[in-house]
Amino acid sequence: MKTALLAALVALLLALSLPAAAAEDPDALRLSQRLVAIDADASLNGFAAYERLRARQAVDALAAARGRKRDPALQVAQWRVETAELAVRTAANRREIERLDRDRADLLLEASRREAARARQEAERLRIQSQIQAEEATRLRQAAEEEALARQEAETVLQGVSSREAARLRATRERAAELKRQEEELLRSLEGEQKPATRP
Repeated sequence: MKTALLAALVALLLALSLPAAAAEDPDALRLSQRLVAIDADASLNGFAAYERLRARQAVDALAAARGRKRDPALQVAQWRVETAELAVRTAANRREIERLDRDRADLLLEASRREAARARQEAERLRIQSQIQAEEATRLRQAAEEEALARQEAETVLQGVSSREAARLRATRERAAELKRQEEELLRSLEGEQKPATRP
């Protein structure tokens, strides 16, 4: 609201400051109003000050021109005003392009920062995952070693039990063989004693 009011005030002051001759010449007035429109536009009035000055001087010269000098002065004034308008818009467009380029660079920088942050987060996630996997592998290896040790101890115990059982079995067989041998000897001795008693 304040900007629009200020622009209208500037346009009014510039219109009041027009030379009387320019106000009387419709071509000069029309060209002056085009310059006033540039001056009143806050987005444009900061550009191409030199071109606008020369256009204003050409419009003043048109307002003062008489006779045969008027047509060339009108042509020059039109060119100068058109040049000023083009220069102003070119400068404004260049400023806008620069702003857009800065915005684009800022966006690219922000995107790069976010991508770097995502990469760091992913690297941290992979590091933690790798650490967890390493800890799990260590736990499994320790469990496997403990299981192998328990199996070895069990086999040692079983071997001890088997050795004792084998020794007991051998002792039992030896004792059975000894008893059988003694039984056979006893039977033979009994047979030897019975044979003379049966003779006539």
